[in-house]
Amino acid sequence: MEGDAPGTGRTLGHRPTAAAVLEALAGMVERAGLQPGDRLPPELALARQLGVGRTTIREAMTRLEGAGLVRRRRGDGTYLVGHLRGDGNSPVPASVRLEGTALLRLLEVRRVIEAAVVRKAAQQAGARQRQAILERMERLMAIVARGEDYREADIAFHAAVAEATGNPMFGQILARLDELFERSEHSPFTRSDFGLSSFPHHRSLACAIAAGDPDAAEAALHAIVDEVEGTIRQIIGEATERR
Repeated sequence: MEGDAPGTGRTLGHRPTAAAVLEALAGMVERAGLQPGDRLPPELALARQLGVGRTTIREAMTRLEGAGLVRRRRGDGTYLVGHLRGDGNSPVPASVRLEGTALLRLLEVRRVIEAAVVRKAAQQAGARQRQAILERMERLMAIVARGEDYREADIAFHAAVAEATGNPMFGQILARLDELFERSEHSPFTRSDFGLSSFPHHRSLACAIAAGDPDAAEAALHAIVDEVEGTIRQIIGEATERR
């Protein structure tokens, strides 16, 4: 079925936060009884109902789409593809819950792809590529030790690993996943200690590839992803405690 824009009881005011818009949208969907497969009301109707601009609704829909909860079909509207619930059923704010869900799904995809990448790199890398991986790992570890922003160095390290496979498509796919993983400066998932516990395993990964050990390389990769996943779940848990 297609949902009409159900009443919210109030508009969100002149400049609502992204979290407030997401909470309101989730509440509207829940009250309307919309289920996966149902079409959402048009953006203009949602904007009028909440008393916000259409651009605000469009940005919220982009975040929902990134979390795998809605799908836009050009010329046909926006459809619900996952369960979207208001915060009445969850102690976690919708903004944190949705962003956390998106990151966990991205990690699931990355785990599968990059496990294959590191195995192939360990098997295929030449001497220069192995040296480049070790050098980029040392640079990354030095930046982390100094407490500096490590994101570019981390991307460069993983890019060197992907390059060592001999298949440029791997690097392109991982670069796209990096773009999707980027968060806004206001996101709780951009705090300074995010993912720091994973970096000792980066050394293990680089050394395993340099040694030509695909099993050890894959084990190190899984350890990295496990640490990042644990941090995401911890942040979601902390948001629950603050409610």
